[in-house]
Amino acid sequence: MPLGGGVPLMTIGDIAVTADTVLTPAGPMPLKGAVWTATDMSRTEQSMPAYAVVLAIVFFLFCLLGLFFLLIKETRTTGHVQVTVNSGGRFHSTMVPVNSPFAVADVMNRVNHVRAMSF
Repeated sequence: MPLGGGVPLMTIGDIAVTADTVLTPAGPMPLKGAVWTATDMSRTEQSMPAYAVVLAIVFFLFCLLGLFFLLIKETRTTGHVQVTVNSGGRFHSTMVPVNSPFAVADVMNRVNHVRAMSF
């Protein structure tokens, strides 16, 4: 059965998915029976910003409410999600950069959706 092109329904990094084909830089692959893997390699850190420490010191001298500035936290997510697809004797892997937990969830949801399309 020849692999057709068509309009991409979804993209994950440099992988495009049509109704019956997975299009990658490694070449087209059949969507039916494709094996998808997603690995979260991101990291989320919480830290106290420098301005919170400065405000806590300044306002502590004037009133005791300055200590509430020490409760300020800054959350930062860095890294990527690795997505691999294996079908028709071909293999392709891509790294999708993420900058928030919502971006990680979006990539994972996309992979789960194409997994369901692969059956």
